[in-house]
Amino acid sequence: MPAETDALKRAAAAHALENVRDGMVLGLGTGSTIRFFLDLLGERVRAGEVNGVVGVPTSRRTAKIARGHGIQVSRLRAQPRLDLTVDGADEVDPRGDLIKGLGGALLREKIVAQASDRFIVIVDESKVVERLGTRSPLPVEVTRFGSSRHQAFVAGLGAEVTLRRAADGSRFVTSNGNYILDARFPEGIDDPAALDGALRARAGVVENGMFLGMTTRALIAAPGGVRTIDPGGTG
Repeated sequence: MPAETDALKRAAAAHALENVRDGMVLGLGTGSTIRFFLDLLGERVRAGEVNGVVGVPTSRRTAKIARGHGIQVSRLRAQPRLDLTVDGADEVDPRGDLIKGLGGALLREKIVAQASDRFIVIVDESKVVERLGTRSPLPVEVTRFGSSRHQAFVAGLGAEVTLRRAADGSRFVTSNGNYILDARFPEGIDDPAALDGALRARAGVVENGMFLGMTTRALIAAPGGVRTIDPGGTG
């Protein structure tokens, strides 16, 4: 990963950290950008600059990293209301709508974000798009049972669909025991809300990677600084 991209991700993470206060319950996302947020949060926790923070991770990988930094980790059932969730994204559009899930944790990420009072997204400028689906495939988590029929259904919505594979070539299985279909739309997603509704109406489709109307603020790092996108604004 280029050093410049790492620096941008760290800059966005540092801005997100400014929203963390003592005693907060934090949703902790999954992915390379969140790793920088966890590194910085861990530094402040160890220095005694932030106290009493509890993290609710969206993946086992995030939980392991958080514990390694001395961040207290809990579960959503013990912390049903979160003050703030910080997460990355694979795409961000001008309305702050997102595509997430290339890391495979989209279902848990969405559950945690919905349980939060605020949802802050941190990205570098390469993730900004005018239309969702133009840069990233849309991850669609589906049940194993009937997976071939789910794939045909998503293809019927205008997508080029592939079943996600693990590094060893086997079928990728989520933490929830499901498969992921990666759906590419050649011209991007024309109507995200309509597509979201169609996917939600299909038995066997567990969740999809569109996070619509959920973002409180997106922090976008570029060489010239960090700018924001707020819902309804252009940032």
